[in-house]
Amino acid sequence: MMGQDTTDVRRKVQAILKVLKDSPQPVGARVISRELQHHGVELTERAVRYHLKLMDERGLTQSVGNDGRTLTEHGHEEIRNAMVIDKVGFVINRIEVLAFHTTFNPVDRSGDIVINVSFFAENKFKTALRAMQSAFKAGLCVSDLVAVANEGERIGQATVPSGMIGFATVCSITINGVLLKAGIPMGSRFGGILEMRQHRPHRFSELINYEGSTLDPSEIFISGRMTSVSRAASIGEGKVLANFRDIPGQCRKTAQSVIADMEKAGIQGMLLMGEVSEPVYEIPVGLNRSGVVLLGGLNPVAAAVESGITVDNTAMGGVMEYRKLVNFWEL
Repeated sequence: MMGQDTTDVRRKVQAILKVLKDSPQPVGARVISRELQHHGVELTERAVRYHLKLMDERGLTQSVGNDGRTLTEHGHEEIRNAMVIDKVGFVINRIEVLAFHTTFNPVDRSGDIVINVSFFAENKFKTALRAMQSAFKAGLCVSDLVAVANEGERIGQATVPSGMIGFATVCSITINGVLLKAGIPMGSRFGGILEMRQHRPHRFSELINYEGSTLDPSEIFISGRMTSVSRAASIGEGKVLANFRDIPGQCRKTAQSVIADMEKAGIQGMLLMGEVSEPVYEIPVGLNRSGVVLLGGLNPVAAAVESGITVDNTAMGGVMEYRKLVNFWEL
């Protein structure tokens, strides 16, 4: 039984189940091992085969000829009922893994960046694009760069479902990753709602600590209809998605230089980098740390939801090659 497994084994099983759930077709141990690396789980192909054999015996997975494994109904139920304690800290771990997998070089404009993935009904996509225009025009986004995928195509780590259009926006974790490659560790502390007044940031009205969360804060705020991105874009008064992070104070000058290079490459999600040890928008900052406020990459999508359009969001939806993205205004 699952309850007899150690915590480490249980988490490996949950990770394998998630890979199988996200795949539209049966997959084998080699593919699973590769995909697990994106979730921060290191398992060799041989180790994956061992776990799959045990999972077959438990009725969680089933073999499909020589094509690999798929989930059984019991396997789907196991994912739905996964222990909440196993999920605590998932968000912060996901941020760290994706930052590590970011290879974007803003100077030569090559490499992988982190994306959010949203799915719109195909017959609503043009309407959604119109609803998102104001947010992009007002700069309430990490970048104007986006990607679009049709049903059956891969976008990030997901496959676009039937009757849907996949839409990728640049995620602010890209900034974490680029700074990390420059030797600057960025601490991710909160996802929040930032009040805008007279087109300027005023203060955070809501905060969710990444380390204690099982869900991405942006997804929570959007599904809870807690944003007013369209109002913020049009009249400068509203609530937008933003993230609070920090860096070592001694890295501040270098970070400013790196972020300037990113802005030249079309990634401009930073709202403010505070002075060393000083509060930022009423949020206290640790000793010898500088607070950094970044816009949420899903702000344009939040604007579409505010207009009544249904969307299925996956924040931190994987990585994508920078050169495969296009400017929103070309769509």
